[in-house]
Amino acid sequence: MVGIVGYGAHVPSYRIKVEEIAKVWGDDPVALSNGLVVNEKSVPSADEDTATIAVTAARYALARAQIDPKKIGAVYVGSESHPYAVKPTATIVAEAVSATPKLTAADLEFACKAGTAGIQMSMGLVQSGMVEYALAIGADTSQGAPGDALEYTASAGGAAYVIGEKNTIADIDHTCSFTTDTPDFYRREGQDYPSHGGRFTGEPAYFKHVLSTAEMLFEETGTKPEDYDHACFHQPNGKFYLRTGKKLGFTSEQIKHGLLTPNIGNTYSGAVPLALSNILDVAEPGDKIFAVSYGSGAGSDGFTLTVKDDIVERRELAPKTQDIIDDKKYVDYAVYAKFKGKLKM
Repeated sequence: MVGIVGYGAHVPSYRIKVEEIAKVWGDDPVALSNGLVVNEKSVPSADEDTATIAVTAARYALARAQIDPKKIGAVYVGSESHPYAVKPTATIVAEAVSATPKLTAADLEFACKAGTAGIQMSMGLVQSGMVEYALAIGADTSQGAPGDALEYTASAGGAAYVIGEKNTIADIDHTCSFTTDTPDFYRREGQDYPSHGGRFTGEPAYFKHVLSTAEMLFEETGTKPEDYDHACFHQPNGKFYLRTGKKLGFTSEQIKHGLLTPNIGNTYSGAVPLALSNILDVAEPGDKIFAVSYGSGAGSDGFTLTVKDDIVERRELAPKTQDIIDDKKYVDYAVYAKFKGKLKM
């Protein structure tokens, strides 16, 4: 059974509150916070990008995996904010964690689900016997134009997963995907900020794909919501996440550990990987996990997992996701704009 051998997370320590952004643009912070179910978001500092986030998360994942990095045969980094247009982030990560040069590596892009696509690709390589271990990462320092609604949610963070067949701490029991050409969100080459379809972002984009993938998972595994101890979904905001959980029949107890957006914003490719890492930090051996990602454009990847006994010891070998999130300091809009490069010369 292929599964997760190690996992690690990273979120920048800087935060900006919704009311700080609203103060600049004259919006109602209470209405925004209640409507989006977002209170604050993470902000990458001037020397943080997708590569540094991915490297930190990967090092934590390897610390928990307890394997020789030279055994990694594939590295995939999913993001829509790679630091280079032409130069892979994956090779930077591979070098930084001392992986063997005898590997395949690539950057992936499918909006917010590129990280989970990397997990699926890693599963295939491991199951085929082509590699012993693969490293899949979802990380982003996402963009939002000044004054755009995305400014209140677009944030930074990511998580990494070592995928293998030996000494797993969580087995991946099943995976499936649902994909269509639904262009609700896009950014052309050379553009600084993305465009989005406004009201079309929910339907027929997010909800159609997430709910369709979830229903496929239930059908293909012969399970129902009450068979799972934890569930998480992509979270462009807290409102969509909570609505999805309710529509699918999950209780607030089942979905609470996966909901991170209210305190760190939408980490895009890092959203479901981070939610899953937070669940793994608290899950008990034998627990069942249900996870569905979403990427605009549009598609969703779904996974069901079973937690193994070894997780109890191995999750203590690296910082836990909530502890990383709780280590924070606030900035005002001027510092935020400086860090995010919003000040154009």
